[in-house]
Amino acid sequence: MKKSIKILSICIPALIMIVFLSSYVERSGNNVREKEQRPNIILFVADDHGVDALGSYGNPVIKTPNLDKLAAEGTRFTNAYCTSASCAASRSVLLTGKYGHATGSYGHVHDYHHFSTYDSIKSLPILLEKAGYLTARIGKYHVAPETVYHFQIVLEANPRSTFEMAEKCESVLNSDKPFFLYFCTDDPHRGGPFKPADWKTPNNFGNKPEGYPGVKTIVYDPKDVLVPDFMPDTQKSREEIAQYYQSISRIDQGFGKLMEMLKKSGKDKNTIVIYISDNGMAFPGAKTTVYEPGIKLPCIIKDPFESKKGTVNNALISWVDMTPTILNMAGVPITKNEFQGRSFEKIIGEEDPIGWDEINVSHTFHEITMYYPMRVVRKGNYKLIWNIAYPLEYPFASDLWDSSTWQAVYRNKSEFYGKRKTQDFLHHPQFELFDLKNDPNEVNNLATNAKYATILNELKVKIREFQTKTNDPWLIMWGDHDSSLQGSGTHL
Repeated sequence: MKKSIKILSICIPALIMIVFLSSYVERSGNNVREKEQRPNIILFVADDHGVDALGSYGNPVIKTPNLDKLAAEGTRFTNAYCTSASCAASRSVLLTGKYGHATGSYGHVHDYHHFSTYDSIKSLPILLEKAGYLTARIGKYHVAPETVYHFQIVLEANPRSTFEMAEKCESVLNSDKPFFLYFCTDDPHRGGPFKPADWKTPNNFGNKPEGYPGVKTIVYDPKDVLVPDFMPDTQKSREEIAQYYQSISRIDQGFGKLMEMLKKSGKDKNTIVIYISDNGMAFPGAKTTVYEPGIKLPCIIKDPFESKKGTVNNALISWVDMTPTILNMAGVPITKNEFQGRSFEKIIGEEDPIGWDEINVSHTFHEITMYYPMRVVRKGNYKLIWNIAYPLEYPFASDLWDSSTWQAVYRNKSEFYGKRKTQDFLHHPQFELFDLKNDPNEVNNLATNAKYATILNELKVKIREFQTKTNDPWLIMWGDHDSSLQGSGTHL
């Protein structure tokens, strides 16, 4: 009896201590993060940067040592997607966790376009501020209204000079409060004027002969660049890609400066750093399309509380998942159905997590003159695109139309633009079904192949269910004409 009492006197206090510790900490990957030690978060967003131009994503030509170091010390996602390959529309999704068609953010917000998010939407900076975070932004904003996307601090700097931008962030990095820094460059977006005096002149992508303060200008020879398969391999395309690379190398140096300052502040051990882009490279066939070069993007996350380093994660994630993920990281409670995305915070250190094999894409406008709604589902290796306004000619963003890359094809009446026929690029069928494993360049449309009728029908149903779940106004465009859609649960 005495022996039993002695054992209990040892075990009970130990159990109490375990319960106490369990309530005080939370798991993040394989490490332990104290709830009271809320992490700082940096969301670094490039403008029009695809997976084609990063060393860590397999490009041996481009020089991006600082971003490659981030990948070596963190997790690199291989299947990260924006939901619309258009700057403003994509950014609204990033900061709300909801698709643009559900928030009124159908396209560009600036100038005469004037798309704007509904006043009722609660954005990421608003929610983090409410949770006690200092919120700050610098660089490209491109969302509206300000009352929905309010940041406490707005820092000013040349958005083409990431080095200067980094220097202006010193006060935020040294904040006494946990901070959320939204750091958005204008690079490597095409530089103005988009329409050159001579159509043969490559766009400068923001590069200047005199360079930028604090940045070593890295110039690339057009003959050395890698031309993606979806583009024509011409002198004009190579000249423009060389300019694109130079702009990205400038981003990399500014990112390196920001990381140097973060380390100097002593906050690097408690700061989660996320590097992404809003959409793919600013070339026809990528930006504004829902083909892979437009929507499949870099996503590198360094979480100092995650013990696994240099992880390559193959999960399909989407920018609609970013807001709930960051809120999870910050320890902010999320209610069920609050967002249309889901947090991937718990799978960051994994390689092939189960249950992450499906994403949706929703594009409606780029510029207001570019109405071309498309809805997409990717399930495993199969991807279905529904071109809702398919009788229309595919519209061009003004900067892409005026590019020397496109003009060389257009003026010469070339049959092909990359691996796709020029006419097929300009005129899309209603449905495009691709097997990305066997057809990564998306040139073999299986939608009319009877062998894939079952898969086509299943994916149509998935698109329709996605639209129903997310209150998509374009759901009505199905009508009742497609009798093949069985089991969608939608009645119009």
